[in-house]
Parts: sequence; structure tokens; C-alpha cells
Amino acid sequence: MLFAALSFSFSARAATNAVPSTLYLNTQKIRGFDPAKVNDVAANKSILRIYECLLQHSYLARPFTYEPLLAESLPGISSNNLVYTFKIRRGIYFSGDPCFTNTAGKGRELVAEDFVYSLKRLADAKNASVNWWPFEDKIKGLDTFRERSNTNAVTNYDEPIEGLRATDRYTLRIELKRPYPQLLWVLAMTQCVAVPREAVEFYGPQFIMHPVGTGPFVLKEWIRNYRLEFVKNPKWAETGRIDRYPTNGVPGDAEAGLLADAGKPLPLIDRIVEYVISDPATEWLMFLNGQIDELRMISRDNWNLIVDKDRKLLPNLAARGFQLFSGPQFTEYYAGFNMDDPILKNKKLRQAMNCALNLDDWIKMGNYRNKKPTGPIPDGMTGHATEPLPYSFDPERAKKLLAEAGYPGGKNPATGRRLELTIEVGRADSVEVRQSIELFVALMERIGIVINTSYNNWPAFMEKMENRRCQMFYLAWTADYPDAQNFLLLNYGKNCSPGPNHSNYVNPEFDALFEKSTLLPDGPERTALYKQMSDIVREDCPWIFLTDNFDDVLRQPWTHDYKYHPLAMGLEKIYRVDDAAREKFMKRGATP
Repeated sequence: MLFAALSFSFSARAATNAVPSTLYLNTQKIRGFDPAKVNDVAANKSILRIYECLLQHSYLARPFTYEPLLAESLPGISSNNLVYTFKIRRGIYFSGDPCFTNTAGKGRELVAEDFVYSLKRLADAKNASVNWWPFEDKIKGLDTFRERSNTNAVTNYDEPIEGLRATDRYTLRIELKRPYPQLLWVLAMTQCVAVPREAVEFYGPQFIMHPVGTGPFVLKEWIRNYRLEFVKNPKWAETGRIDRYPTNGVPGDAEAGLLADAGKPLPLIDRIVEYVISDPATEWLMFLNGQIDELRMISRDNWNLIVDKDRKLLPNLAARGFQLFSGPQFTEYYAGFNMDDPILKNKKLRQAMNCALNLDDWIKMGNYRNKKPTGPIPDGMTGHATEPLPYSFDPERAKKLLAEAGYPGGKNPATGRRLELTIEVGRADSVEVRQSIELFVALMERIGIVINTSYNNWPAFMEKMENRRCQMFYLAWTADYPDAQNFLLLNYGKNCSPGPNHSNYVNPEFDALFEKSTLLPDGPERTALYKQMSDIVREDCPWIFLTDNFDDVLRQPWTHDYKYHPLAMGLEKIYRVDDAAREKFMKRGATP
């Protein structure tokens, strides 16, 4: 029924041409748009269409780097690398919203104080922000503010902070406790967007559903678990704001057509429509019918319909003009152990379960799209281990370790009962995820361990993890910036839930190395520390390592200006849609 309704709406749009330059995408269920409250990929993509940071990822540049967005330029940095001074662009406005009572809902200009306020929101303990971790023990005075927010009945957002100040209307000064080489990457992350205080205070707990930003798009409609619609931010036209498509690429970009729109005002599209689609068959049919413009993370069921054994687009699809883009995803998939659980504190048990996982079967089930991991740092990042996991597939070793853990044959000798564990899963609607979990259960059964599965929708799953209510969980982490630290922090003790260390793993040796590494610039000394930390995690097994991912993106022939980027989000402002080509296809109305 849903598919039929979608087919009708698209046909009607094509016939009337009522909505120009629309990009149609698929997504997952999200909890909302508060950058302090959410940190999953789908929500982050939505947030970065509406909100903006001081810096952004440079779209065309390789190697990956950052560039100014709401900042006029890259910051001035003191000689001791502790003080960063940003000049904020003038004439940037928050979109019109009823929260701006002083301007009759017409919005207001962005100022440096908005960044001070936004970072204070991350620090406010009452918010229990899942995104506080990049700033813990980093900025002078900010941790003290956090401590006071936890004890005072009402958080004083007017309290001055030594290391976080707006020195004038358009100047932001950040002073660190110690050098933080990753700071500029962090300031391009979703949690560092500028949020207007008026909106948070006006909407209160409902702010998560009422985003108000300076970005290229505004949220027009959100039908939970079904559809999101974003339209071009009218404030850009009202205020004469002009951000332009990149003009400098790397060799090969011009030949690939990536500079055809160089210098044009952004955004190049007027509208984004996203549908929550969980069924691979529906997703594939909608793509073939021109109803969505992009397939990301192509499903196992659709894989052989799209590419050959060499990961090349099949001739019949290439003839239709479909475009296939591939690259390393910088994503680690893993099954995490909650170290709060007394059973899972048993290291030999965790090692045994790693030895029970047949990754050859796992990768075969996934059509050989991914590869075996070697530790917590994915391939392509400095510090990646080149040797196999020390606890890789070995059924006999798994059984031996299980006995040493106190569960010979998977049983507790004191009770005679089988060991039972529960794994929480966040995609109840995904056939592929269910198949993966069924294989995981079967592999653990072979050594005598019973795995019970608990399927959740994504928001409920995230809430369980953040509140430390998962015994085990199935998860993936995608890099925020191109530094192995972004993966190692998943095992740093101070990042335990609601931070990103959902295993709640604490190892003083690892933590000391991590803290030492954060003070070092990129180089052999830091890489050596990364390898040491990787080895600790490989030995302690707070996770069962599943796969390193390689990403493939299939796009319609009428979409342009796409370059694979595994890190940047909010890129839709750069994409262009050839409306005439789409309309021609939709009028034809033929399914291949």
C-alpha cells in the first residue's frame, strides 16, 4: 500500500513539475534534531542540513582536510597551541521561527556568543549529552561549569568560562588546558553546530523536534518513521547570503565533471525528501522507478543485481546511466560487551566468543562486500594492525577458553545450566541485520552459548545503550574525522555511556596511553601509541570484531556533483539534479 501511494505521488509530481530540483533519499528512523542529544549517522545528516559549524570538511580536497564555514577563516592559534581565535562571518542569520520574539519571528544574526552557548549545552550535566566526550577535560573552566550544572537547581548559562568567551560580537576565543591536535576536526562535527538559545528556551523539551539553524535547508515536515522533507532556507535569499560550490579540485575532478558548477551559489537543489525504507526489495524497486536517487550500503539481497564479481556495475545498469561510487567507509562493525555485567567481565569468556566467530562465513553471507578486521582501527587509518586478530576463528581454542572461563561446554558447573546472554539489536525492520544476528547466534551455539536476541527500533536501542541497559549490543561506528583516535576513543574509560564507549570498558593502561596520545601531533610517536592501544583492545576483547566496511553508492543519472567522501555529512547543498532528465524518465513511467 505504501509503495503504491508513493508511485502515485511521484507520477503526479513528474506530470505537473510542481516541485523543482528535489533530491529523493532513503533514511532510518531518527529521534530528532538536537545536536546535544543524538549522535547516529541518520540524525547527523539531517542536523547538518539545518545547522552549521565553524568549519566543514573540504568536499573535493584529498587528503581530507577542513575549511571555514561560519568562521571567516581558519583560526589564529597561539604559539603554545592553546588559544584559538575565530572570527565569525557577519550577516549570517538563523532562519525565521516563532522563538525569535524580539524580531517577530524573523530570525536574528549569528554571533560568537551562540557558539559559547552551544558548547555550554554539551557541558550541562542536566542535558546528559551523548556528545560531551570531545570536550571533557579540554577547555579551561568548562568542566567546572559542568560540575556546577550538576549541583545547581538551575544551570546558569550566563556564567563566564575562562577558556570559552565571545570577546566581541564576532570573535570567539577558545583556550585549552593542554594541546588538542584534533580540535579543528572536532569543531566540524555535528555537536559543534551553532544553536540559538531562544529556540532551546522557547521549545523546552520539544526542542529536539524544532530545529532552528543557519544552514542551507529548513525542516518543512517530519512524519515520524515515514518521511522527512527539507526545503531551501529562505533566509539565505532574504539576507543575500552566498556560499559557493568549490572551485579547486584535485587531479581528475574536472574530467569527472565535478567542477562544472564551480563558483555557483549553493544550495544547487531546492528540496530534499527522505523516506524511511527498511525493506531492500522496496528500496530497489523505488530506485529503479526513479523514486529515490541514491542507494547507500547496498543490501545483500540486491548486491548481485547491481555489481559483478569485480565490484563493477552490471552492463545493463551502466547502459542506463546509473553511477557507482566506491570507497573505504571507515566503519567498524562489532558486537559489544557491556563490562558492567559481572558475567562479561570474564576476559576468557570474551576471548572464547571471539574465537567462535567464523568471519569467513560472515563475509560470505554478505556477498564478500566487506573484509576481516584486525582490531579497533579500520584499514586506511594510521595505526591499523596488519596482523590477524589474536583471537580469530578457532573452534577448539574457543571451547578451551570457555572451559577456562568457568563454562565447560557452555555450562555453569555449579548449576548445570547453559550460559545465556542477550544481545540488543537496533534494526528490527532490517532483514539483513536479522540474518546477521541469526548467524551470530548459530556460531555461539556451536560452543554451547545461548544467545537471546532483543530487537528494538533505533531510538529505543540508543536509549538502552546510553543508559547502560544492554548486556550485549550489535553496533557500528563511522569515523567523524580521519584520525584513529576517533575509533580508540570508543574504549576510553571517561567516554563510558552515555558517551560512545557503550561497552563501558575501563583499562587504566589504555586510558593513560590514550591521554598521552591526545597531546601529540600526527607522527611516529603518536602512531606507536595507537598501535599499543590497539594491541590492548585486541587482547582484552571488549568487542567481538565483525567487519571492516567498504562502501558502494549507486546514484541516478540525473544526479550530479557527487564525489565519494566517507566522512563529510550535510553535502546535499552541493549536489545538483537535472530536473528535465528526471521528468523525461518519470513521464515514460517504465520499470526496466
